[in-house]
Amino acid sequence: MFDNLSDKLQEIIRKTSGNATLTEENMTEALREVRRALLDADVSLKVVKIFMSNLREKALGEDVIKGVNPTQQLVKIVHDELVNILGNENKPLNLTGHPSLIMLLGLQGSGKTTSAAKLAVKLKKDGKNPLLVAADVYRPAAITQLKTLGEQIQTPVFTIDGSKDVQDIVQKALDYAKDNGYNVVIIDTAGRLQIDNDMMAELLLIDRAFKPQEKLLVIDSMLGQQAVSVAENFNIQLDITGIVLTKLDGDSRGGAALSVVHSSGKPIKLTGMGEKLEALSDFYPERMADRILGMGDIVSFVEKAQEVFNEKQAKEFEKKMEKAEFSYNDFLNMQKQMKMFGSIDNILGMLPIPGLNKDTKETIATEGEKQLKRIESFISSMTPEERANPNIINTSRKRRISAGSGIPIHEVNQIISQFNQMRKVMKGFSDIKQKMKKGKIKIPKNFGNKFPF
Repeated sequence: MFDNLSDKLQEIIRKTSGNATLTEENMTEALREVRRALLDADVSLKVVKIFMSNLREKALGEDVIKGVNPTQQLVKIVHDELVNILGNENKPLNLTGHPSLIMLLGLQGSGKTTSAAKLAVKLKKDGKNPLLVAADVYRPAAITQLKTLGEQIQTPVFTIDGSKDVQDIVQKALDYAKDNGYNVVIIDTAGRLQIDNDMMAELLLIDRAFKPQEKLLVIDSMLGQQAVSVAENFNIQLDITGIVLTKLDGDSRGGAALSVVHSSGKPIKLTGMGEKLEALSDFYPERMADRILGMGDIVSFVEKAQEVFNEKQAKEFEKKMEKAEFSYNDFLNMQKQMKMFGSIDNILGMLPIPGLNKDTKETIATEGEKQLKRIESFISSMTPEERANPNIINTSRKRRISAGSGIPIHEVNQIISQFNQMRKVMKGFSDIKQKMKKGKIKIPKNFGNKFPF
């Protein structure tokens, strides 16, 4: 996500680090490079012109603070303008209806049906009781797909077999929701390969008849500049309330995200990253700007950790660490939770790691995923007894595990050695923590002054 743009902007900022002040002379080349980076990211020309005009005015204007590091100033100026172009602030969903009605719009293939299921998962986590409505009556596979997804996420899907009357389907779905306690109704409308009059007429009919609280346009972020015309057309016809950007993790350029907000005048409300049905998140312009400039996104990281990691399990892990009883079963459970957290690539994007460019991140992510799969194969080749009691694994057991997993015996020894070392380290941290609680280890008063965090 935004990898190419992120790398280029960070490189431009690094080049200015030797300048004493921001001047027209040293900023001209930097701004030229920023413009080129935005165009390479497939940002629309109109947005690039506005972005660069504002950037130049701030970089060379009276707002420049004298005596402040010029690199830090440039970072702030670019950061603030990215936040501005992305919509300034988070815009939450409007769920004031009884029930609230959310209509999902978009072209065929934009990820609309999958996004409907992802939205239902998200709303359920927020304490809502959603109902999915299959209103794409022209593509039979869409109804089947939504039903399948509904079963996976244990959310009902309202359909009327054989009906082509979309207005009737929505009306009866609303009646059903009111009678059965569903407080959010998500309509999966029909998509087309391109915008056409019949499609818009049907959507306008639903809009005027039921006045949904949210009309969310689902856009595939891989569309690039084409996303701009799609957003503009839908907004002119239907006055959309917000945008859902899908496949954001697959778009290394990011032009759609930086273009659609300005072109439509409507906020990005949600982003889809990854294939998992939990992979739909609220959109925060400032957090996205942080990630683009390599500052990470610690707030989202912590929020995701709180969502994914089970507090009860964490306490159980801690007790096992204290006694060095951490088993391979525990490791597998931790790995399952990490998978819910997202890919290694996504995790790295949320962490502020200086100098981590696209190629390095891809290498770490690829090798990390590969190693985790090998370890999973290694553990899967163990007996239940061996997983629970790592200390019983002797030479003959190692040979059997090696044969079962396809991992050479010397690598099996390495994995076991690393696992045992990890247990020792965990035990060491637990010992230090216990001693600190008992007052056996004193922390110097000025200890924190030595570190910038």
